[in-house]
Amino acid sequence: MSQEILSEISSICHVKLPIGETLDVKKNRLQPSDSTRNSKKRICIVTGIHGDELEGQYICYEVIRRIKEHPQYLTGIVDVYPAMNPLGIDSVTRGIPGFDLDMNRIFPGSKNGAMTEYVAHKIIEELSGADLVVDIHASNIYLTEIPQIRINELSKDTLVPLARRMNVDFVWVHASSTVLESTLAYSLNSTGTPTLVVEAGVGMRITKAYCEQVTDGLMNTMKELGIWQGEVKPVREPVVEDREDGVVFFNAPKAGVFVPVAKHWTRLCKGEAVGQIVNPLTGEILSEITTPEDGILFTIREYPIVDEGSLVGRLYKE
Repeated sequence: MSQEILSEISSICHVKLPIGETLDVKKNRLQPSDSTRNSKKRICIVTGIHGDELEGQYICYEVIRRIKEHPQYLTGIVDVYPAMNPLGIDSVTRGIPGFDLDMNRIFPGSKNGAMTEYVAHKIIEELSGADLVVDIHASNIYLTEIPQIRINELSKDTLVPLARRMNVDFVWVHASSTVLESTLAYSLNSTGTPTLVVEAGVGMRITKAYCEQVTDGLMNTMKELGIWQGEVKPVREPVVEDREDGVVFFNAPKAGVFVPVAKHWTRLCKGEAVGQIVNPLTGEILSEITTPEDGILFTIREYPIVDEGSLVGRLYKE
C-alpha cells in the first residue's frame, strides 16, 4: 500500500518592506506522514541566492516531483528552498535589488543588523544542524559551467566523499580565500553543518540535461544518507582537482566578440584552439586563444562580447 507524505510550505523569514510589500523566504518540507518511518535525517536543498541563477528552480521542482511520485520511499526530511533571494529572482537581478549587494557575501549575518544581515542570520539559523546542505548555483550570464562541486580546501576531508555521490563531472578543491568567508557554504561548514556548492549551466537559463543530472545525484545522496529508499541511477565518478596549479584560466587579450571553437567538456591538447576574438567592424581575427597545457575544458564563455581581461574559459590541467 502506498504511504503518504506531509508537504508543508512555510516562511522561514518574513520582513516588511516599503509600500506594503513583504520579503518572504519560503521552504517546502517533505517528510513521511508516519513518524515511525522518519529517520529524522535532514537534507536541505538551497538555491536562488543569486537571482539570475535559475537552474536550481528546475532541480527543486524535479526533486519534489520524484518524491511525490513515490512517497513510500521517503524515510527522512527533505527541506527545499527554491528562492533564498526572492527579490532578486522576481526582478531578474543577481544581487538583492535596491541594495546593490551580493547576498552570498553577507553570511553569517546578524540578528540585530540591517534587513539583509537579518535575512542572512535567519537562513543560517534555519539550515544549521542539517545532515547535509546542498547550495545550488548556475554560473552568471557570461559563462557556462559543466556540473561541478566547488570545495574550500579547509573542508575537503569531509566534503569530497560526499561530492563523489552527487553525479557531477568535476570536483574543484580550491584554496581558501578571505572573500569566501562570507558565503553561505563557508559559514555553515565552519560551524559543523556539511555544505556542498554545486555549479551547473549558465545564468538566466535552464539546462534541462544538467538539472536532471544533478537531481539524479541528489536522489543518490539522499539514499546514502538514509532519507530515500527508492531506486536510484548509477552516478558518474567525478574528476577531483585539488592541486594549487591544476586549473588554467583563459582571459581575453583584446576586446571584441568571442567565438568559441572548442566544445565544452572536451579534452584538448597543448596548442589547440579554444576560440577566437573577432572584430565585427573590420572582419579581422584579433586574437586566437589556444591552450598552453593538455586538459579538459570545464568552463566556456557563453556571452560573446568581451573586454580585455574578460574570462573566456577554464581548463582542468591533466
